[in-house]
Amino acid sequence: MVVLFGAAYFVFGVAFAAFARWSATNSMHEIWNRLGFLASAIVFALHIGYEHFRLRNSPLITASHVSMAVALGAFALAVSANVHGYRVGSSNMRLVAFALVVWPAITAVPAFVVALVAAAGLALRRGNT
Repeated sequence: MVVLFGAAYFVFGVAFAAFARWSATNSMHEIWNRLGFLASAIVFALHIGYEHFRLRNSPLITASHVSMAVALGAFALAVSANVHGYRVGSSNMRLVAFALVVWPAITAVPAFVVALVAAAGLALRRGNT
C-alpha cells in the first residue's frame, strides 16, 4: 500500500502542477496548487485511516508506512524534476540532483510526526469506546 499511496502523491503532484501551468491567470494557478495540496491531504488522511481501521496497525507502524509513502511520492517527483532538468538542459543539475535526497527527507519527517499524532489520537479514541 505504501507504493500505491506514494504513486497517488506523485500523480496528483504532476497532474495538478500541469493544470496550474496551463492556467491563464495567477488566481487560477493558485487555485490549482491549493487543490493539489488538498488532494494530497485527502490521500494522507485515507492512508492513516486505512492503516488504523483496516489493518489495525499501531500508531508507530501507521506513521512509518504513511511517511514512507510520502517520501516515495516526493522521491518520484524529484526524479521527474531531474528528468525534466536534463530534457531542458538546466544549468542547476547539481541542485536538482540534491532534490533526490532533500525532498523525501523534508516531507517524510513532518508526515511521520503528523501521522503519529493522528494515529495515536485515533487509538485513544478507539480505546475509549
